[in-house]
Amino acid sequence: MRILPSHLAALIAGLIAVAFLQALPDWRLVLALAVGAGTVAMAWPRRRALLIGTAALFIGVAWAGFRAEQRLAERLPAALEGVPVTVEGTVRGFAQPREWGSRLVLDVDESDAPLPQRLMLSDFREQDWPPGSRWRLTARLKVAHGTLNGAGFDAEAWLWSEGLLATGSVAKGRQRLADAGDFLARVDKARDALWQRIRTALGDTPSAALIGALTVGQQQAIAPAQWRQFSATGLTHLVSISGLHITLLAALVGAIAYRLACVCPSPRCTPRIVAAVAGLVAATIYALLAGWSVPTQRSLYMLAVFAAALLARRHVSALSAWLLALAAVLVIDPFSALAPGLWLSFGLVGVLFARGAGRRAPLPRVKGFADAQWAATLASIAPLAIFFGALPWVSPLANALAIPLVSALLTPLALAALALPFGWPLEIAGGLAELFLAGVAQAARLPALSLAATPWPLWGLALAGTLWVLAPRAVPGRLFGLACLAPLLLYRPAPPAEGQFRARLIDVGQGLSLLIETHRHALLYDTGPGDAERGLLPALSGRGVYRLDALVLSHHDADHDGAAATLLARVSADRLYAGQPETLAGLPLPARHCRDGVAWDWDGVRFAFLTQPTAPTAEDNAKSCVLRVSAGPASLLVAGDLPAAGEAALADRYGGALKSTVLIAPHHGSKTSTSATLLDAVAPRWAWISAGYRNRYRHPHPTVLARLAEHGIRVARSDRDGGIEWNSGQPDATVREANRQKHYWRLTREGSADLEKPGPAAEGP
Repeated sequence: MRILPSHLAALIAGLIAVAFLQALPDWRLVLALAVGAGTVAMAWPRRRALLIGTAALFIGVAWAGFRAEQRLAERLPAALEGVPVTVEGTVRGFAQPREWGSRLVLDVDESDAPLPQRLMLSDFREQDWPPGSRWRLTARLKVAHGTLNGAGFDAEAWLWSEGLLATGSVAKGRQRLADAGDFLARVDKARDALWQRIRTALGDTPSAALIGALTVGQQQAIAPAQWRQFSATGLTHLVSISGLHITLLAALVGAIAYRLACVCPSPRCTPRIVAAVAGLVAATIYALLAGWSVPTQRSLYMLAVFAAALLARRHVSALSAWLLALAAVLVIDPFSALAPGLWLSFGLVGVLFARGAGRRAPLPRVKGFADAQWAATLASIAPLAIFFGALPWVSPLANALAIPLVSALLTPLALAALALPFGWPLEIAGGLAELFLAGVAQAARLPALSLAATPWPLWGLALAGTLWVLAPRAVPGRLFGLACLAPLLLYRPAPPAEGQFRARLIDVGQGLSLLIETHRHALLYDTGPGDAERGLLPALSGRGVYRLDALVLSHHDADHDGAAATLLARVSADRLYAGQPETLAGLPLPARHCRDGVAWDWDGVRFAFLTQPTAPTAEDNAKSCVLRVSAGPASLLVAGDLPAAGEAALADRYGGALKSTVLIAPHHGSKTSTSATLLDAVAPRWAWISAGYRNRYRHPHPTVLARLAEHGIRVARSDRDGGIEWNSGQPDATVREANRQKHYWRLTREGSADLEKPGPAAEGP
């Protein structure tokens, strides 16, 4: 029976489809269907190809479903979330230093409870975690979870694809045990020794961090500012050891081995066999040196299939080899379908194969390089827009210069320097790295095109247009394929109508950030904690918001204004209001106090501050800005972390005039806020609570939830629902991101499905 490319494509489609399903199918039933289709194919020759393809599709679904069922069985039981658990385990790879401590991956050897095999732990103390070391420690764990806004990095998908099924924090009382002696532990120790050698030769410099990332996978040493420069130039992929570096190193070693084999030929081992084996061995060693991460494993599997196809005695077409390699990677690791790196690397290889298909003779070297660079650049536009929501204008030129420099020169030079017993080769590699980083710093100053979160039909149109443009010359109208990219690049979400506003509670974890849009204006109330580039900026960009007409910082607390500086470094704001303007001297524009009586109209929507005066000695929470936004009968009230005493003063001053359709529960649902007095005055239909999943403050408090239930108020929570959106023109409908992005692997967010639509909007004053 002949296996056609269409059969491989069907198998791949089945493996991929499962990753995006809301619920897992019964893999046993699907497997039975596959057997049935295969049996019918044997008895029906005229439809054999179609039936075998159908069977392959079902086999892909069944296998991916079986593997997913196994992984779900490993997930942390809900009863163990937040419970101290004693664990003995081995540190894998390098711990990642953070501003608050470090983050590490621990392989579980023994535990006093059923746990997943791999954990991602955070240590809030300055503890050293050497690679390969073993520890007995106590950890508080929770199911792997991430913020959910429909744009930006999907941490939950990444954790699932990497097999990190639980995260948590390390408690006091850890005890170091005898170091692990398994193969991977010995490899990790060798990597650490090489990293220390790099640091000795180059010091704790950016060039040393880059050399460490390119040779031993020490990406954790690269500073956040450096990562931002790589992202701004589209060069992040060059710093991660994955398909590109491993493939080019294998090709380089294979080419050298081929030339040597031609000089000293052997009748039993042809130059082609020598080249393939040498390249695969080099790739394997490099993958181990890089830490044997999941992306490097995928790249190695791909190369192994290509090497097997090269050594096969019968001819294997480029398309068949590409499909076979992709199928092999997905069979070994069906969860890689969620990894953008897989599609970027395979897509690039596929485009280059397709570009060379049908040519009678290869292009001259310079012209061939230019053609390949053009194809790779064009092919990367749609994936970069889809996966990362940004397209640096300098990226094509930066990649054209950086790929040969880093992959063909700097990386081989750095690896050779580590293999030699001298220090000066590392210094040469470090000097070259410094030149590269200086160029990146200059290029990062150039602007980038930020893209809104695009509906999936525009993705398909852009990908089809890319294939059309890159098709062989015989295909007519290829340049018209560029027009298919325009909707993806130009798309912007429709703004609210005149006289209406749209509110979006951004999921920033344990913090608050609320975006309010009118027809032509945008206001952001608070920024949440940390670095705006991690979640807030992608969320704003995904909504098509690239500048702010006003930024409100309710009060000086890290979970409310912590990301303000990094936000304003990237997004301009015309006005800045704050509950404590004196704390914001370092920001690039002056802050005005959000005092009671300050009000304005935008596009028929009324904005009014209701902030009550407080004593200078009052706590920070009491100084929170109170903002009411109204459009006709629909309105919204947000009051930062205002405590119960401030709520009482507010209700006493305004009474029924506070009535609003939506209330952003003050202080994340803490028991010190959202009092019955406030609820009686506001009488909301909805209460939105912004809180992190299983946060250490235990927000929202059960008494607050009970109080909201007693008042008949429906609750939406960012820890369960992700981002929450509401339009004043449709006051009975609330959109929750968790309902838009349901997948079997995503954490079940209890209560999301039970939320009902609210009744008629509350009448405003």
